[in-house]
Amino acid sequence: MTLKLFFLACAAVCCTGLVSPPLALALGLVFGLGLVPGLSNPFHTQSRNVSKWLLQVSVVALGFGMNLQQVIHTGELSFVYTFAGIFGALLLGGLLGKILEVQPKSAYLISTGTAICGGSAIAALTPIIEAGEEQIAVSLGTVFVLNSVALLVFPLIGSAMHLSQTQFGLWSALAIHDTSSVVGAAAKYGAAALAIATTVKLTRALWIVPLALGTAIFRKRQAEGKVRIQWPWFIAFFCVAAMLNTYIPAGSGVFAAAFKLGRIGLTLTLFLIGVGVSRETLQQVGVRPLLQGVLLWIVVASVSLLLIVKGVIRL
Repeated sequence: MTLKLFFLACAAVCCTGLVSPPLALALGLVFGLGLVPGLSNPFHTQSRNVSKWLLQVSVVALGFGMNLQQVIHTGELSFVYTFAGIFGALLLGGLLGKILEVQPKSAYLISTGTAICGGSAIAALTPIIEAGEEQIAVSLGTVFVLNSVALLVFPLIGSAMHLSQTQFGLWSALAIHDTSSVVGAAAKYGAAALAIATTVKLTRALWIVPLALGTAIFRKRQAEGKVRIQWPWFIAFFCVAAMLNTYIPAGSGVFAAAFKLGRIGLTLTLFLIGVGVSRETLQQVGVRPLLQGVLLWIVVASVSLLLIVKGVIRL
């Protein structure tokens, strides 16, 4: 009972707005990995379910802080970069999977998770390729670990290289897997970086739809009527929230409050993500899939950063 109360107290602290996203993640990892004797995650299933739901709600709430015209404009400007990045990541991920002899389904899930939006892409493609529990655990575990690393490392690299708010927002959106980590890293860097990162990242996440459909067609399963295409519908609600914020100025006060709640919700989400990283999860990842994910991620992050610094990719 004491452990549960302490856990809930830590979660409550993350909701105060006084805790930064990286600190919330680090606090969660203390529970998840059992770094302190006697501390563990007392709510394994609940924290996983809540984090998934809270992430979506929080991103929708962030829409109330966005201008729809800016979202559309950013999406148009980043279309070519996003398409090229996704296509290149899928090709390289497939090649690395073959070289490292990673199980094909695991390799594909890791590649799509890196190319588009981490766990959301993996969740959407899992029923289509009929991945098993072990393959799902391996791919999610790999992406999960790299998300945690990115959240802490990207702001440090951005500061060391003196990246502008625009450059960092664009880089984090193109090179970090999950939306939560993109937003967490960008929020740490600055408000302008957060605005750009969120809009570009959500545009990138929309590619789940054509990729899922293409995968289904390739596997020739559509005719059987058994394929369920799962994709993050919260993106549509994000657009609705941005539309309301753009065209209904009378609700600016309410929208600003919702946006603030969204920021707090994301901080709590990162705490819950941290508590979900167990030692068992790290063991399930294994060496080869993790190596594939790390190498693919390093190439994607390095190439995109180089192109952004050189001015090839810009908004």
